[in-house]
Amino acid sequence: MATQVTSTEEQIRQRLEEERARLEREMGLEEKKVAHFTRPQENAFTRDQRPHTTVLYGGLTWKHERLIQGALSGLGYLCQPMPVPDVAAFQLGKEYGNNGQCNPTYFTVGNLVQYLQKLESDGMSRQDIIDKHIFITAGACGPCRFGMYEAEYRLALRNSGFDGFRVILFQQSGGLDQSGAEAGLEMNTDFFLALLNALNMGDLLNDLGYQTRPFEIEPGTVNTALDDGMERLHDILRDKRKISLSAPVAKLLGDTKVGDMAEKARKFGDQLVTDDYTDAFRGVGSALGEVRLDRTRVKPVVKITGEFWAQTTEGDGNFNMFAFLERENAQVVVEPVGTWIMYMIHQAKQQNLDRRHTNEDESMPAAWRLDRRMANELRARRKNAKLTVAEAVFKREWNRLRSALNDIPHDLTDQYELQRLGHPFYNSRAGGGEGHLEVAKNIYYSNKDLAHMVLSLKPFGCMPSTQSDGVQSAVINQYRDMIYLPIETSGEGEVNAHSRVQMALGEARVKARQEIERVEQQTGLTLDDAREYQEAHPEVMSAMYKVPHTKGCIGTAANFLAHVADLHKQGSGSRIVVPAEVG
Repeated sequence: MATQVTSTEEQIRQRLEEERARLEREMGLEEKKVAHFTRPQENAFTRDQRPHTTVLYGGLTWKHERLIQGALSGLGYLCQPMPVPDVAAFQLGKEYGNNGQCNPTYFTVGNLVQYLQKLESDGMSRQDIIDKHIFITAGACGPCRFGMYEAEYRLALRNSGFDGFRVILFQQSGGLDQSGAEAGLEMNTDFFLALLNALNMGDLLNDLGYQTRPFEIEPGTVNTALDDGMERLHDILRDKRKISLSAPVAKLLGDTKVGDMAEKARKFGDQLVTDDYTDAFRGVGSALGEVRLDRTRVKPVVKITGEFWAQTTEGDGNFNMFAFLERENAQVVVEPVGTWIMYMIHQAKQQNLDRRHTNEDESMPAAWRLDRRMANELRARRKNAKLTVAEAVFKREWNRLRSALNDIPHDLTDQYELQRLGHPFYNSRAGGGEGHLEVAKNIYYSNKDLAHMVLSLKPFGCMPSTQSDGVQSAVINQYRDMIYLPIETSGEGEVNAHSRVQMALGEARVKARQEIERVEQQTGLTLDDAREYQEAHPEVMSAMYKVPHTKGCIGTAANFLAHVADLHKQGSGSRIVVPAEVG
């Protein structure tokens, strides 16, 4: 009897389902199965593959990439920086990728495909290319197309015939997209310190090159000295001895948390006291000290800001803008990677403060739970204490290397000052792109007598930079004397971009010339007097001679003229200080 009832109920249920489905079809309410996207499974890069797998990377200047190559080679990796992407790479990116992507995507993935195609044309099989190479690049989950880069790389690689080629993301938050202790790329203390030193060295030498090259008396001497110095530093990073606990101590502590902490402390301690890098930097400075400069050349100073990739690359990706500016008789102030690192630390500290009253799950404890509120406060303060130490150590290491170059490269911009300047115009809590930095740096460099003009480079249609450009109109309204020019980059339009920059440079040249006239009136000296002085005192013509910054002076020529006037007042050049290493 029970079986008969169950059978009847099943029949009723089935008829009801059939009737419901019929009515839904008639009303257009039929549910359709959706095949949701799932991330494709990728072959892992493991430690045992490291000896025969080449790590490809790119996106920075050749100086940064050469030093990173030395640092990673010293850790046992096979690595190869990618060539500077060109327009042909951009066209490949458009051919094999989706429509509507931003400039860095097309250039980067097109450059990767171009490089893999060259390996194949040189005789390497496609399977060997896929098995013996990986590509590491930046990833993010920001409010723009940057978060889709990984999918675009995979699509273009599949469309170009390299399906299965491994792409590893270095996330802005969350570290490297790898898992397990057997990962091919180990994000350990050695990796972190090697990368830190390579980036800092690249930043400082890049800055030094752009400060001195426009004034070299013999063309090419700065680049020659820098090339030689880069190779020396590459070898030092590659051959740096590995620091670890002594065998008895390691055996005593074993594979424990205490042992791990002791190992890290030993490595960081060596980083803080070693002179390997500073001595090498002094050697590079000594070679550059032989280069002679004529600092009486009047040149407008142009500060570069904008989206990270566009303001950093030195090729077709930003219309070869740095070389163009130097050909147009301008001095370029480039943006260091170090500013971005300090910005991320600053933003993490700000986020911890903003969320210090919440629990780990982002919920708010009840008003009467004072114990939880206190615990949350202490947790946030502990996190910020660690970040403050990281901030201080990073700046100390930067300044140690900078000091070895006679403090000529620019110092790191203070993030708290940038927040103070930018927040009234662009909320410093807003994420994406460079956040409030584009606005803040425009104000900072214009008002601190550091640039005649600010040039912001960003990809076409970059959402965070477009937001910044909208805010810049309010900034320019308040600071009437600043010259600010945003340029959107793409694979085409170089002539138009250069034309726009030339027009803005015309205004900057006028400012630079007016500045010289004002300093000549204030000091009673002319540029001819400064030329006579440097001929009589050749030590001031050294590329490693430090010309102090004078308040109200922006250009190198104006600062040099003011300095010469000050030396005249002191008599017999008593304030001239040239490092002994320069000679």
